[in-house]
Amino acid sequence: MTESRTARLITDTLAPANLVIAILLIIGWHSTSSVTGLGWGMLAALFCGGIPFAVIMLGVKRGHWTDKHVRVREQRAVPLLATMASVLIGISLLVVLQAPREVFALVVAMLVGLITTMMVTVWWKVSVHTAVAGGVVVILLLAYGASMAPLVLGIAAIGWSRVALRDHTAAQTVVGALLGGLAAAVVFSAMR
Repeated sequence: MTESRTARLITDTLAPANLVIAILLIIGWHSTSSVTGLGWGMLAALFCGGIPFAVIMLGVKRGHWTDKHVRVREQRAVPLLATMASVLIGISLLVVLQAPREVFALVVAMLVGLITTMMVTVWWKVSVHTAVAGGVVVILLLAYGASMAPLVLGIAAIGWSRVALRDHTAAQTVVGALLGGLAAAVVFSAMR
């Protein structure tokens, strides 16, 4: 497999929507150690991953955005705002339905990470891929402990893939990972 095909595979497989859905299911389960928790994770995943991904794909199909990774910085505002609206609706449902604290804390941490990333993206094309990956790894470290530390290599692999595909500079991937990781560490720790 060529370098660019490997980079594309990593970028597509570990895309933000995929990681968001996975971490919500994992923390959903972790929150109750039961199928009920998995259900909470699925509900949150719908609003934090499923709906935002559907909005992006619809925008791509209609020609509003270049591709599912929204590579053009100037095109990112609408999909990021649509994602924020969906996440806010999801948070409202989690509150009304009294979701487990960990699931709620995770979704709020995601929202803070999204807002932070949006603020930077206005001026500089920070990597959403590494921001989400950084947040996911920090959440797993907080929930499951040091045994999750090797997953940091996954952040590096995603960063490499984004640079290899010429979608970001190395600095944009590092800053993304730091923003996502910091938002996750502060918010999830404080709220869980």
